[in-house]
Amino acid sequence: MNQEIRALIDGLNEDLAYEYAAVITYTYNAAVVYGLARPVLKPFFESEAQDEMKHASYLSEKIASLGGVPVVKPTEVKQAADVREMLENAIADEEATIKRYMERIDQAEKARQYGLKIELEDMVADESNHKEELQRLLNDPRL
Repeated sequence: MNQEIRALIDGLNEDLAYEYAAVITYTYNAAVVYGLARPVLKPFFESEAQDEMKHASYLSEKIASLGGVPVVKPTEVKQAADVREMLENAIADEEATIKRYMERIDQAEKARQYGLKIELEDMVADESNHKEELQRLLNDPRL
């Protein structure tokens, strides 16, 4: 296995651990969200968890197909105390994910993994849309 592929696998495993954490965080948020925001945020968080699970599944498959071993542990999971904190944490996490995926896109191109590059670009679009929706929710003056 060449150096570029090894570095790509390592990066994808980092991304995978963060995707696992996102699934857990969104699932947790859906369970504990309260107040007037609950009818809107519970299904939103549940949908986000499903999207992040799709990303995790794709990353796992890609890591294995490249000859790596997918990680099985998430990074640290944040447990927010209130709705505003949930949204702020989620926005920060989406921004960090976008940054990591942009780095991974460069690595995929260098490793000549063009299909992966395109999939990662689609995932950046997903994460960007998630971030924008979260920002709209956070801007609700009732929060």
